[in-house]
Amino acid sequence: MDPLPPTLSAADIKAKALALGADLVGIADGRNLEGHAPPGSPKKPSEMTDRDGGRLIVLAKRYMSGTSRITRWDERHKHYNDELTIDLIEEAALRLLYWLEDLGGSGMVVPRAVENPLGDRSDGWSPANLSLEHGAVEAGLGTLGLNLQLLTPEFGPRVILSGILCNVVCETDTPLTTPLCHGPECGRCLSTCPGDVVDHWARDWAGCDAYRSPHGFEKLSDQMVKILGEPDPDAKLGLIKSEESFHSWMSILRGAGVTTGCRRCQDVCPVGGDYETLHKDALDEIPEDTPEKQARLAKMVAREKDGARPQSFDAQRRWIGAPE
Repeated sequence: MDPLPPTLSAADIKAKALALGADLVGIADGRNLEGHAPPGSPKKPSEMTDRDGGRLIVLAKRYMSGTSRITRWDERHKHYNDELTIDLIEEAALRLLYWLEDLGGSGMVVPRAVENPLGDRSDGWSPANLSLEHGAVEAGLGTLGLNLQLLTPEFGPRVILSGILCNVVCETDTPLTTPLCHGPECGRCLSTCPGDVVDHWARDWAGCDAYRSPHGFEKLSDQMVKILGEPDPDAKLGLIKSEESFHSWMSILRGAGVTTGCRRCQDVCPVGGDYETLHKDALDEIPEDTPEKQARLAKMVAREKDGARPQSFDAQRRWIGAPE
């Protein structure tokens, strides 16, 4: 017979999470996650655990402001500092889980998706787990934006998430009812994207992966194929000692460029109480913008004024925050 899960105060859980280093924390009802899985997402709580998915506790840590003010998307110091932030919030989640276990609870830390958090890869395997971005919306932390990134009132999209699935019985939060994103009339996420992967309430995730995980598994495997397939010994040695191999080694060593990478769309978003005071002076100008991007945004704005939104909007309406 399974032990009874503990009944705890949501306020106590949140206070502990904040004391451990989280900047934001929310609690989602696992039944909502089960009944409203994001389109294309391969995971519901029941697909990860059949016993301890009653609550999803979502923790968020803000990025260091100095990293957001670096405008180069591929700056390695930026990726390294982001990796430190990931380490901090994941350790906070782990320590919170052990605290819950000491009180009689049971659960697991949910890993953040390194690649597409919603869909399977074409080669038959998927790195995606439970979508923490959608879980954060269910936990009342924010709403999704034009490119389906999480926006929070406090820090906009400039946060890194971790989460805990657990069997604790406690109060849960409710999603925000007002969208935070200004949509294509703002469109700064589309304008700044170096890979031009932002669409109308959608994102080309495969194209995005090359930027947000520039030295991830796919880049490493491609490099290994090049090395193994090179017949000339001197050229093979050159590939082994190349800058790309060095970056792959460094990324394996520290995770920078694998679990971190481009986040220009997060940096330049005007949503969040931190933008005006910490980021606007450095990020208001968008050098990646083009007339072609502005023309696409204008078409999106015109469609919405005519009352026409794409299917991708309807599929994500619950998490964008738009009324039914």
